[in-house]
Amino acid sequence: MGLLLGVDIGSSSSKAVLASGDGEVLATAERAHAVERPAPGWAEHDADGTWWGDTKRLCHDLGLGPRHRVAAVCVSGIGPCLLLADSAGRPLRPAILYGIDTRAVAQIRALGRRLGSRRILEVCGSPLTSQAVGPKLAWVQQHEPDVWARSRRFYMASSYVVHRLCGAYVLDHHSASQCVPMYDLGRLTWHHPWAQRLAGSVRLPRLVWPAEQVGTVSTAAERSTGITRGAAVCAGTIDAWAESVSVGVREPGDTCLMYGSTTFLVQQVGAPRPDPRLWTTVGVRPGTLTLAAGMATTGSVTEWLRQLMGSPPWPALYAEAERVPPGSLGLVTLPYFAGERTPIFDGDARGLIIGLSLEHGRGALFRSLLEGVAFGVRHNLEVMGEVSGLVPRLLATGGGARNRPWLQIVSDVTGLPQRAPGAVTSAAHGDMLLARSLLPSAGPAAVPEPEGELIRPDPTAAAAYADGYDVYRRLYPRTRGLMHRTAALQRRAGTASVGVLG
Repeated sequence: MGLLLGVDIGSSSSKAVLASGDGEVLATAERAHAVERPAPGWAEHDADGTWWGDTKRLCHDLGLGPRHRVAAVCVSGIGPCLLLADSAGRPLRPAILYGIDTRAVAQIRALGRRLGSRRILEVCGSPLTSQAVGPKLAWVQQHEPDVWARSRRFYMASSYVVHRLCGAYVLDHHSASQCVPMYDLGRLTWHHPWAQRLAGSVRLPRLVWPAEQVGTVSTAAERSTGITRGAAVCAGTIDAWAESVSVGVREPGDTCLMYGSTTFLVQQVGAPRPDPRLWTTVGVRPGTLTLAAGMATTGSVTEWLRQLMGSPPWPALYAEAERVPPGSLGLVTLPYFAGERTPIFDGDARGLIIGLSLEHGRGALFRSLLEGVAFGVRHNLEVMGEVSGLVPRLLATGGGARNRPWLQIVSDVTGLPQRAPGAVTSAAHGDMLLARSLLPSAGPAAVPEPEGELIRPDPTAAAAYADGYDVYRRLYPRTRGLMHRTAALQRRAGTASVGVLG
């Protein structure tokens, strides 16, 4: 039957899964990489060095070659991103990443005024935010006219690797539905009046579904990766939605909660109810819709604190945090260290730790960060419940979900049980399942019920978080103006130090 390959390009690492034709995982590989931040509010990747380079390195790590006949491959990646390329698909500048890149604040405001924020929500299902591709296109046009003049194509992480594998210039419907304001959610096609205005001479990619075959691996790609020439190539999609496939999101209310460098939530819903606090998007399969929410810094902010503390081992930090009672001895953290996405959509929001005293040690600080993320998850889930009317079934995944204390804190704060990940849950595993659907004899990919531990909330701990959550919800509205002033100061400082426009 041949082998299946799933590859996922993440924010801080890339992963690959090699499986047999029946879906049994045979090998995995992972490569770390960095997010480049050349100016305040910017977040970029080198597409050739990181996206395509990691793909080649992962295939080498898996030992792909003549002895391994790969039948189908699927790629997912961070998104929505913007990689501008020439007519041959050669990148013209580093890729501008998803909502953690907040450079296009002025363009978001200008487009909102020009097109009408309410009309954008009606057509696209999502508001115009730092997550959207349209304002990023406008930013390049305004600030990098030389690049813009040569731009003829745009890619995301998954679609660029697909291009390198088989030469296709495509984008899946889900990823396109995050190209606000360029996609019509109701008609499942490009909204040409706005898309053509924003894209200019950049040709729009052909729209396909994530599990659709878009080509076969070329001879050149086989030489670079070891993937069998002629292997079927899936269109792929954005990583969070591939990850939702891996944990079995398929019914209304199923909610994938991803613990990574950022936190992301994907909830399947029955009908669209666009709300300006969330993203409403096309799902992975035709006929499905999802609500999505995302926090800008989660795993990345805990790593920031760990480095400031001299990089102690993670187990030691978690042990110290567990010795601190719920509520972190009166500390409350707003984890808006790179702005925030849902539900406030404020790229100029900033991190805040309140209640510090000389009695607080690193265990209390670390626990406060974990609790701050949990408060953010609760805030997003409450908004999702208001919009969908559904009770979420939480399915945890991602690297951070291996930390049992963090999952317990989130369940205690939200009051919701969550299923911890089993042996294999990742976007790359979801990619493998999507690739399996291309095998003629395989039929639809079957996703078993999750087998991980069910984390149940502790009512005693939940009561201890009530005051902290109330403080959390009050902090942002009362400090927003000051946050924006400090963000402006940071942009001016960044401009002076690196000589670029923020």
